[in-house]
Amino acid sequence: MKISELQARQGKVDLTADVTKKGEVKQFNKFGKAGKLCNATAKDESGEITLTLWNEQVDNVNVGDKIHITNGYVGEWQGEKQLSTGKFGQLEVVGKGEASESGETNEDKSSKPAKKKKAAEEKPEDDSAEEVEEEEFGD
Repeated sequence: MKISELQARQGKVDLTADVTKKGEVKQFNKFGKAGKLCNATAKDESGEITLTLWNEQVDNVNVGDKIHITNGYVGEWQGEKQLSTGKFGQLEVVGKGEASESGETNEDKSSKPAKKKKAAEEKPEDDSAEEVEEEEFGD
């Protein structure tokens, strides 16, 4: 599957892409659980899309990495398509980029308190991910 073929509200997305950008990490607290999210840009030969990273994915994925998403979901926010693993998908880093090996591009990682990491690694178990995103980016 290619990025150019993706449609909003599409499930069962299976694709491989390169991470070209990674934005600011946002912290949130939903139903008493701490979490974090970050928007990145994924690109393949057909185009690019916003990739939403949740919790442990934020720490595991860096600029320059090649990722493979299985059973992903394409949402839409303010008219822009966004790819994520959704509730049932998986993201795997299949190739590490040079930047991620040297740690040069993950400045947000070192500035966050380590004591919140364990609670932040649990992915929310409900369908409210889109609601959280609206709260964080709706300003």
